[in-house]
Amino acid sequence: MPGAPPRARDTPSPNTPARPDTPARPELPTLPDLSALVGTTRVPEVHTFPNVPAPHAITGPPEGSAALPELPEASGLSDASDPPSLPDASGAFGAFASDPPGACESAASLEAAVVPQVPRPRRREGVRSRAQEYVGQGPPTYEAEPTAWPAADPGGLEDLVPDTVLDGARYGAMTLRAVSLRGDSARYRGEPRRDALLTARFGSGEGAVLLVAVASGARAAEGAHRAARDICAWLGGAVGRSHARLGEDIRAGRRGELRSGLHRLTDRSYGRLRTRAAELGLPPAEYTAALRCLLLPADPRCRTRVFFGVGGGGLFRLREGAWQDLDPAPRPAGADQGADGPGGDALCDDRITVDLGIPTPGTTPVIDPEEVPTEPFRFRAAVARPGDALLLCSAGLAEPLRGEPALADALAERWGTRAQPPGLAEFLSDAQLRVKGYADDRTAAAIWET
Repeated sequence: MPGAPPRARDTPSPNTPARPDTPARPELPTLPDLSALVGTTRVPEVHTFPNVPAPHAITGPPEGSAALPELPEASGLSDASDPPSLPDASGAFGAFASDPPGACESAASLEAAVVPQVPRPRRREGVRSRAQEYVGQGPPTYEAEPTAWPAADPGGLEDLVPDTVLDGARYGAMTLRAVSLRGDSARYRGEPRRDALLTARFGSGEGAVLLVAVASGARAAEGAHRAARDICAWLGGAVGRSHARLGEDIRAGRRGELRSGLHRLTDRSYGRLRTRAAELGLPPAEYTAALRCLLLPADPRCRTRVFFGVGGGGLFRLREGAWQDLDPAPRPAGADQGADGPGGDALCDDRITVDLGIPTPGTTPVIDPEEVPTEPFRFRAAVARPGDALLLCSAGLAEPLRGEPALADALAERWGTRAQPPGLAEFLSDAQLRVKGYADDRTAAAIWET
């Protein structure tokens, strides 16, 4: 109020003791840039980004300095507009004075460091669709990818069959690719794959023998996939126990011994299959499978390739860009046995057909003739040449190869015009080349000669 006497605290008393020596206060104006370091761009960052570490704690003035009673409370720093008017910031934010200039980044740059921006991938023009290809008159009826799984029995999970099986190997001059996949119809209906594939090596070194077995269970028969699996396993075991003798016969070119020995092993395996059908209470015709096999020596000096089997399927050879069907229908009685079809070889002129209804004494049970399948035993031994591609397949691939020229042309172009055999993924893609009207399981084993 006007005329009021000054307050006692406003006027220093002459009896007030002098303060101890302190750093000269006129030196404080020499740090004008501190307000910029702790200005409005620094304090909001603490509140805007909780993950950013808080400023250094206020620990008081540096050692050797006297306390400043007029210094405001630290809580005042929370106001974004107050820091420029602070009387003294050297004690509270002295730690920041030594920070490099990059420590005071803007809010935008700090956000970019905390939350990095991932660039969005750009679509490439001209990329081919991943949908399965097809040849022929039009697109197939079913989808290209699996739709449903077969129903599973909690007590028989070992009976489950995967949708696709893929394998490969290389021995000497041979490169092998093998695949077995469920047909479009079975994929749509949730049925198991009826085809079975067995690839095995018996022995070691140059004396080893490779076996590739392809089996197809009877169509629309319950347990057809089990029958295909059983015949592959039983025949594979029989070949494995006799692999040393079989390998010697192959390398020596003893086709008569090979034919009779493999026929005997095949007959015994089918005898076990008929016994199994009787145990299950099924007619033999409902628990059977077509079987196609290749027996290959690992010795790189021997190029003899032996085929044998029973039932439908196919054996093809791609030579000089053209397919040769090495598995024609059985010849009628009295036909010329010297000609052996297109591309016949010296070791192929005595292919035989034997009715498996004649059991081997002591190995197969006696079954009425009308219950025995009438499929003949097939045998062929061929000598491979560099550049050949031999294809063994089930009926699911053999039928469209014979019935749709576009499929045969497409595979011949893919497999016959390349310097190296296809990889596993590429071979799988080739085997899935679909044709309208053919939706059965497909199993194929191809051998490239170099």
